[in-house]
Amino acid sequence: MAAPEFRIIRLHTRYRRDLIQERTRDKQRAEKLLESAAIKISAVVSDLHGVTGRDIMDHLIAGERNPRVLAQLARTAARRKITELEQALEGAEFFTAGHAGLLTVMLERIDRVTADITRLSEVIEQLLAPYEEQLQQAESMPGWRRRSAQDAIAETGVDMTRFPTGAHLASWGSRAPLDHQSGTRKGRARSKKGNRYLAGVLGETAVAAGRTQTREGARYRRLARRLGKPKAQVAVGNTQLKVLHKLLSSPGMRYEDLGADYYERRASLRRQIRHHVTQLESLGFDVTLCRTPDPQPGPAGQAHAV
Repeated sequence: MAAPEFRIIRLHTRYRRDLIQERTRDKQRAEKLLESAAIKISAVVSDLHGVTGRDIMDHLIAGERNPRVLAQLARTAARRKITELEQALEGAEFFTAGHAGLLTVMLERIDRVTADITRLSEVIEQLLAPYEEQLQQAESMPGWRRRSAQDAIAETGVDMTRFPTGAHLASWGSRAPLDHQSGTRKGRARSKKGNRYLAGVLGETAVAAGRTQTREGARYRRLARRLGKPKAQVAVGNTQLKVLHKLLSSPGMRYEDLGADYYERRASLRRQIRHHVTQLESLGFDVTLCRTPDPQPGPAGQAHAV
C-alpha cells in the first residue's frame, strides 16, 4: 500500500501517461490521414510533429499544394533532404479540403493535450520537490530521464524497506519470470502481470538504455539478438529495478556504469582463471579459489548493474 502522499502523486503521473498515450494515438491518426492523400512526410523526417513536419501540415491546411514550395519549409537537418521531401510531397494535389478540415481538428486536439501534459508536469514537479535527491539517483541510470524517474518513483515510493531485496522489487514490478508449477516446465516462462504503468516506464528505459554504450546497453543488445526484444526488455527492466532498489536504499549513491565492454572483460578474466588453474593443477597442486571482498564504497557510494 502506497503512502498517502504518493497516492496523490501517482494519480497525477498516471493521468499524464494516459494523456501522452492518447496524444501518440492522435499523432498516428494524423500520419495515416496524410498517407491516405499519398503524402509520406514521415518517411523522410524523423518526427512528423516536429518543426518541419508541423510547418508543412499548416501550409497544407492553408491551401499550399506545390511540393517544391512545401519542401523548402524544411528546417535544420531536414534541409539536407529537400529532394526526398519533394518526392514525399508529390501527392499533395490529392490533399482535399476534407483532408484539411480533419487534419485541423486532429492538430488542435494534439495541441490541447500537449498543454494539459505541460500543466500536469508542472504540478508533478511541485509534488515531487521533497524527493529531488531520489529523482537524481534514478536519473543517473542509463536510459532514465526526468519523466521516467518521476513515474517510477511515484509507483514504487522511496521507502525500500518494504522490499527486502531488489529481487523482491523486481517481482512486484512484474519484471520476473512467472511459474505456477513445481514440476518440469514445458516451454519458456512468461513474466507475471503487474503494474502496467511501471511496466510502461521500464519498457521505455530498457529500450533507451539499449541505445547507450553502457553495460545495460550491451546486455540489452546481447539478449535481443538471442531471445528477441520483448524478453530483452523484461530482463533489462529486472536489472534496472534491482539497481533502483540499491540506489534508493543508499542515500547519496549514484549509478556507476561497468562499461560497454563488461562482458568481454568478464569472459577474458574467466579464460585467464582457467589457464592459471590448469597450469597449477598440472604441477600437482589442488586449487581452491576464493574471491577477496570488494572494498566498501565511500560516503557517496556507487551502484552497479546486477
